[in-house]
Amino acid sequence: MSQPFRQGQHYCSRLWDGVSITLREERLEIGCPGKLRTLSNAIHTGGLAEADVIVNWKVPLHYSGTDPARDTSDQLRQWGYKPEHTIGLLTAAKLTHASVAELEGDCFKLLCLTTAGTRNAARAGLPRETFSAYSAGTINTVLLVDGQMTDSAMTNAIITYAEAKAAALADLRLMDPETSRIATGTTTDAVVVGVSGNPAYQAVHAYAGAATTIGNAIGRLVYETVHEACRTQHES
Repeated sequence: MSQPFRQGQHYCSRLWDGVSITLREERLEIGCPGKLRTLSNAIHTGGLAEADVIVNWKVPLHYSGTDPARDTSDQLRQWGYKPEHTIGLLTAAKLTHASVAELEGDCFKLLCLTTAGTRNAARAGLPRETFSAYSAGTINTVLLVDGQMTDSAMTNAIITYAEAKAAALADLRLMDPETSRIATGTTTDAVVVGVSGNPAYQAVHAYAGAATTIGNAIGRLVYETVHEACRTQHES
């Protein structure tokens, strides 16, 4: 684990040649050497897509745009990205406190990045006040996989991500102020799973649950980065 942007502005993957993360004004830019197949709930280019850049845009705490997808698309164009091949996320968290972890395993390499703002921490599964509008303050996680995965396995990876995130918040005892119970996330969490499809790996991962080699690795890195980003978010 590390928080490379507390002292620097650029991080190069130590395992995956060509993958880099750069802290720029108001955003973290994650660049990949080729197109990734992505599955996400990103506000821009969500669902199944192809992308070679992922941008985590820091918006003001008071941001309350009525059309965040359009706002994100417009901002990406202003920065010079190709919106059709860029995943766009929004956050109110400190970008400098992003946590990054990497691991090489059984026919895969994995990089995980998490930013965390928990002002709107919430526990799923209980009645609560709900809103139609977007509100800032979120846990964003980007999982990049150099390897081959089926779409089903990518979906499985999101389940594992959610379980590991909730476990980290439970161990931190992060509370949902509305229900006075331990939070399982925030009301606006986002996750991106990006897979290279690299044919050099002679295996296609069909599952990504906690007992598979790739799922166990995903769970561990998500837990570590969520725990670190949340634990340190109020530090200078």
